Amino acid sequence: MGETERLFGALPEKWGWLVGFGILSILLGVIGLGMTFGLTIAGVLLFGVLLAISGGIQLFDAFKYHGWKSTLLHTAIALIYLVAGATMIVDPAGAAIALTPFLGVALIATGVLRATIAWQHRGVRGWQWAAGGGALSLLLGVVILLGWPVSGLWVIGLVIAVELLINGWTALFLGLAARRVKQKQTTAT
Repeated sequence: MGETERLFGALPEKWGWLVGFGILSILLGVIGLGMTFGLTIAGVLLFGVLLAISGGIQLFDAFKYHGWKSTLLHTAIALIYLVAGATMIVDPAGAAIALTPFLGVALIATGVLRATIAWQHRGVRGWQWAAGGGALSLLLGVVILLGWPVSGLWVIGLVIAVELLINGWTALFLGLAARRVKQKQTTAT
C-alpha cells in the first residue's frame, strides 16, 4: 500500500460525499454572511442553552457525593454556568456585545504570538505566512475592538459563517484530491 492510499484510506471510493458536504458547507457559509446578526443571536442562544443544561447537570451532580470537600466549589461553578446560560438566553444581543471584547483581545494576543513565532522562524522558508496570519489576526482584533459595541451584534455570526466557508472549501478540495487519487488508481489498473 502506497503513501497516498494510506493517507486517503477508503475516501477515494466515496469522494463525492465529501465534495457534496463541502459545497453544502460553502453555501451555508455564504448564507451566513448575509445574516451575521441572526447567526450571532442563534450562536449565543445555543451557547446559553448548552451552558444552562451543563450547569443544571453539574448542580445535580454536586450533591451526589456526601463528604466531598469540593461540593461547594462544584456548586459555585454550576451556578455560574446557570446564571451565564440564563443571561445568554434572556438577552442574547447583550451577551454577544459582552463577549465580543474578549474575542477582540484574544485575536490581538493570537496575532502578537503568531508574529513572534514568525520572527523566530524568519530564516525558514514560508515564515511570511505566519507573519501575515499574525498581522491579520491582530488587525481583526483591533477592528473588532474599535467597532465595539456595535461589532458585538455581527462579529460572532461572521466568525461562524467564515468557519463554515473554510470548512466547506477544505472538504471540497480534499474530496477533489481523493477523486484524483481514484482516477489514478483506475488508470493504473
